[in-house]
Amino acid sequence: MKNTDLPDLLAGMSPRTFMRDYWQKKPLLIRQAIPKMQALLSRQALFALAAQEEVESRLVIGDGVRQPWQMRTGPFKPRQLPALKQPNWTLLVQGADLHSDALANLRAGFRFIADARLDDVMVSYASDGGGVGPHFDSYDVFLLQAHGQRRWRIGAQKKLQLRDDVPLKILSHFKPTQTLLLEPGDMLYLPPHYAHEGVAVGECMTYSIGFKADTDHTLGSVLMGRLADFEPSRRAVNYSDPDQMPTRQPARIPSALQAFARQSVLQMLQRDADIRCALGEWLSEPKSQVWFESRARPRHLSAVRLDRKTQMLYDQDHVFVNGESWRCSGQDARLLRTLADRRCLEMTDMKLASPKVRALLVEWWEAGWLNSLPLKRLKNEASGNHL
Repeated sequence: MKNTDLPDLLAGMSPRTFMRDYWQKKPLLIRQAIPKMQALLSRQALFALAAQEEVESRLVIGDGVRQPWQMRTGPFKPRQLPALKQPNWTLLVQGADLHSDALANLRAGFRFIADARLDDVMVSYASDGGGVGPHFDSYDVFLLQAHGQRRWRIGAQKKLQLRDDVPLKILSHFKPTQTLLLEPGDMLYLPPHYAHEGVAVGECMTYSIGFKADTDHTLGSVLMGRLADFEPSRRAVNYSDPDQMPTRQPARIPSALQAFARQSVLQMLQRDADIRCALGEWLSEPKSQVWFESRARPRHLSAVRLDRKTQMLYDQDHVFVNGESWRCSGQDARLLRTLADRRCLEMTDMKLASPKVRALLVEWWEAGWLNSLPLKRLKNEASGNHL
C-alpha cells in the first residue's frame, strides 16, 4: 500500500505532524497541495447535479452591503440560476463526491483521518464577489481552491453570536486577523468554530471537505433509540411494587418507579457490545438522498471495489456496510477489514475468501454496494494512488 506518511495533499508534511500540530488546534495554509490543479468537475456538470432532485443544493445571492442576502434551496434548472456575469451569487452543491469518481478519489486522499469522521465534499461555484458571508463551522474543514481565486479572511474570535435578520448563519460581529488569497491547488484547513469569510475574485470554484462532529446530545439520543430496538440479552423484567402502601397523593410519581426507570437506563448503558454495534450501524448509514440500483447476480467475482457511495467501517467484532452489521472473526474478518481499508479486493485477496464471505460479497454486488475492479485499475486502486 501507499506510504501514508507522505500524502500529496499535505505537500510533504506527514499526517502525524498535521494531526499533532494543527488538527482541531489552528489553521494551516498549504500552498499547492495539488500542483497545477484543474477543476475535477466542470461548471456544466455541477449545474447538472444541482438540477437533480436527489442532490442537496443551495443558491445564495447578495453581499450583505449593497445587496441583501437571499437564499433558496434546489433543485435548480439551469435557467433558474443567475447569469454568469451577474456578480455576488454562489451555488453550493452538497455531497458532490457521491456523484463523481474524481471527487470521490479526492475524498480518499484524506483517509489519514478515520472514515467515520469524514462527511462529504461540497462544491461551491461563485461569480465575482460571491460568498456566504462571515460564519463559522462546527466541524473541521479543508477548503481546496479548484478554479479561479478566492480571498479568505479568518480569525479566532470568541464571540460567535449570529445575526437574526438574515436567512444565513452569519456572524453578528466578525473580526478577521488574517487575509489569504488562494489560487488553484492551494488549500486552507480550519478547525471547528474558526470564523471565516470567503469571497470570489472573479469566477471561482472551491471544494470543501468537511468532517462530522455530532454533539453528545445527538449521539446519545440516537444510540439510546437504537439500543431500544436491539434484542436484549436477558429476559425483560416488569416493574412491580408489592410493598406499595396506600397514597393520598395519587398524581405523584412513586419514587420506586423513578428508581426502576433510572436502573433500566443504566442497564442499557452497560450493554457495551450493543452500543458499539449501534454506533457502527449509524455511522455507516447512507444519507437520505443516497440510493443504490440493484442488479442481477454476477457470474463470477474476481476483483471488487466499493461503490463510491458505500460507507464501510468495522470494529473489533463487526463490519458495517451502509447501515447494516455483520459479526465476523478470523480470516473472514481480516479480509473484510482489508476491503474496508483499501476499498477494494484484488484477485489474490478474493482467493482467500471463504464461501460465507463470497456469498456476502455477491449480496452486496446485487444491492449495488460493490462494483468490479477493472484490471487496468487494479494496481492504482490497491496501492492507494488516489490523486
